[in-house]
Amino acid sequence: MRVLALLLSAFLVACSQGDARQRKDDAKGAPEAVPVSVIEVAPREVPVSFEAVGRTEGSREVQIRARVTGILEKQLYTEGDSVKPGDVLFQIERAPFEIELAQARGTLAEASAREALAVQEHERLKNLVDRRAISQKEADQAASALQQSRALLQVARARVRQAELNLSYTTVSAPIDGITGRAQQSIGSLVSPTSESAMLTSITRADPLWVRFALSEAEYATVRNRDQKAVEVRLETADGRGYPQAARVNFSGSTVDAATGTVQMRAEVPNPDVALLPGQFVRVRVIAGTQAAIVVPQTAVMQNESGRFVWVAGPDGKAQQRSIRAGGWLGADWIVLEGLKPGDPVIVDNLVRLRPGVSVAVKKAG
Repeated sequence: MRVLALLLSAFLVACSQGDARQRKDDAKGAPEAVPVSVIEVAPREVPVSFEAVGRTEGSREVQIRARVTGILEKQLYTEGDSVKPGDVLFQIERAPFEIELAQARGTLAEASAREALAVQEHERLKNLVDRRAISQKEADQAASALQQSRALLQVARARVRQAELNLSYTTVSAPIDGITGRAQQSIGSLVSPTSESAMLTSITRADPLWVRFALSEAEYATVRNRDQKAVEVRLETADGRGYPQAARVNFSGSTVDAATGTVQMRAEVPNPDVALLPGQFVRVRVIAGTQAAIVVPQTAVMQNESGRFVWVAGPDGKAQQRSIRAGGWLGADWIVLEGLKPGDPVIVDNLVRLRPGVSVAVKKAG
């Protein structure tokens, strides 16, 4: 009996030691909870914005062309300089047109003298026909001669005006203010308004500047439904710097491009220092008011073959993967359009250690 009691005691001791060892081994095999920081997301007012690539162009672009045929004698501007309306750019040979004007003025003087003689003749014969000293036919001929003289006088005056106009065209002036382009013709060249030599140079007005860009149908619908006064356009240059001047939309297309599914837009931006040049590519950001949306840090958003997602701490203390539909960037944050609801604890660090179902030790992000 005593031997049986000793054996039973030894068995119970061995079982208790085995259970303790098993619990210790289980504790060693269980993975440690991953320490993570979380933020409880909540909706807040964010701007409704869209981004596009735009290209600048002058608000006015004028081609300077020769309007008379002649030898190009002088270039009176420096290529690339700013000019004002009326500044002389080129001088075309004047002598042929001065001679033409002198001839036209001589013809005018001759026509004027003939018209004066016809008036005198008409008045003299008119008095004679009243006294029946001549026939009515002679009086009618004198009246007709007077009308012909007056018509020829009008033609002569028009030719003088045309000659004066042609002479004025020999001085080529700037019609607008802006920046001049490269001279297309060399001094000494024969220019003609009916040939390719008519193109002399161009002038581009760079202040204000226009920016052309395109928005998708959905983006355009959002902008169109907003108060146009609240729509703001911001520009960013190729080096990533924001342009300080705000732009405003001054044109929107009335049709959708069938090939791209976009609507053409145009904005006007002040450019007093000519910091932007016509033809330059810029990034355009259109801000059309605000909306309530959930925002998370960009570092919390990850992507796989299924799309973008974030990690959420579940109520059971384990990590859960949550697919989201992201909008645009807002500084260092990302706007989330779908996939999260207010109060969701989004994990913002230690993301590379997370797997679905991994236990997490949660603390609020500072």
